[in-house]
Amino acid sequence: MQNQSKNVLLVSAIVLIAAATRLIPHPMNFAPLGAMALFGAAYFGKRGLGLLLTMGAWFLSDLFLNNVVYSMGSEFTLFTPGSFFIYGSIVLIFLLGSSFLKQITLPRILGGSLMASAIFFTFSNLGVWMQGTMYPMTGGGLVACYAAAIPFLKFTILGDLCYSGVLFVAYERIFKEQLKGEEVRK
Repeated sequence: MQNQSKNVLLVSAIVLIAAATRLIPHPMNFAPLGAMALFGAAYFGKRGLGLLLTMGAWFLSDLFLNNVVYSMGSEFTLFTPGSFFIYGSIVLIFLLGSSFLKQITLPRILGGSLMASAIFFTFSNLGVWMQGTMYPMTGGGLVACYAAAIPFLKFTILGDLCYSGVLFVAYERIFKEQLKGEEVRK
């Protein structure tokens, strides 16, 4: 039981640290969103704790970024326009990871990361278009919105692949081995 508690704390700490990396300067969309959702799903399964943790960590980093880093002295921002679509993509990526990552293998992590990028790209840009402020609410406007987002897609893919690699390797190769070592010593 003690090892299970340590595991929950360890996975939680990794997700929170990943969210905190959003505060480090980085290219636009090079973020841990997909990796965090996949990682939480892989190690918490369908239990709501992983989804709650991932969304909570993302929300806290959003609060800080929106109200401290990007604040222009305006009023407090709880959610930005379109955030429903970003949080919706977290839910979908988590659900994908819950079923797709029952076995943790390199091909599954790579595939999950690429699918996470596709989900985020699809939903976040749908949200931009549905706001109706940057693109007309027409088929042409939707196409223009997705076309304008293509340059950012490469950073989404790179971010999901890099962060997934770091999160899963850190846990599987470093921390999980340490937990096993503690179990053997008992």
